[in-house]
Amino acid sequence: MRTALLTWYGRHRRALPWRATRDPYRIWLSEIMLQQTRVKAVLGHYRRFLERFPDVRALARARVSSVLAAWSGLGYYRRARSLHAAARVLVGEQGGEFPRTAEELRMLPGVGRYTAAAIASIAFGEPEAVVDGNVERVLSRLRGCHLPARQAWEMAEQLLDRERPGDFNQAMMELGATLCLPGEPLCTRCPVARWCRSRGALASAPPPPRRQARLAYRLALRDGAVLLRRRPTGAALMPGMWELPAARPASAAANRAGVLLRLRHSITITDYQVEVRRGAGSAGRGTRWVPRARLARLPLTGLARKILQRTGLLANPMNSDRRD
Repeated sequence: MRTALLTWYGRHRRALPWRATRDPYRIWLSEIMLQQTRVKAVLGHYRRFLERFPDVRALARARVSSVLAAWSGLGYYRRARSLHAAARVLVGEQGGEFPRTAEELRMLPGVGRYTAAAIASIAFGEPEAVVDGNVERVLSRLRGCHLPARQAWEMAEQLLDRERPGDFNQAMMELGATLCLPGEPLCTRCPVARWCRSRGALASAPPPPRRQARLAYRLALRDGAVLLRRRPTGAALMPGMWELPAARPASAAANRAGVLLRLRHSITITDYQVEVRRGAGSAGRGTRWVPRARLARLPLTGLARKILQRTGLLANPMNSDRRD
């Protein structure tokens, strides 16, 4: 089974930039970015982040606000804060050198069992298995039943190719991401179908129900500057990030004339109907007039960045840079 999987992976794996390197910094960055985020969304951010912070020393020297600004649009900003904190630990205590074992890597901020095993196996060849959502689905279908986390890790360790642990782990993840899909697995193209007890029959666990909510913001402009509000540093979500000031949603038809933009935005399991209204205002506590030229350097919430891009106040790198 290992031979069949690795042969398939060698022929069909996607050409992703973090697969063309053994640099632990780049592999670590990719693994943190890919947590709860699709590959397509990560590609452009990964390249631009490396342009700004090409190595762990550059990242450690940066201010956390600069790291958050570069991260803006990926969401789950605690990942960026932990990344920055870990870089400072690596430079301050390890001389910029990465630990070579999963056990030592788990001592870094924001690095759990999966991330540590992924870095250790891919960058340093340590025979450590990984289990993420994709791998867990593959293992459950191979076994023919939903596996508890402990059993999934045990099975992954048993299957691991100890001569090529990094390639094997990536092959398992690639299989789950491209063929052993949550809804309709592509079993006829699967390289390990002969060892599978499910052949697609094992249903995936139903996704959690999604919530619906409404949000409204006001967009105030003055002399080429935008009025923004900074979230409190003690906020549970996105502390210290910048967003538009809140407004009341338009309820009556007479009030809808001031609506500038409507859009949809999703965060975890909540779908938001977002309304942006034209507004005026003055800078007060927690707010500031920010010149348009500085917007791209500010740690904006993903929703604020989306609104500013939709209204033409902030350039969208995904549209202007076709290399993504």
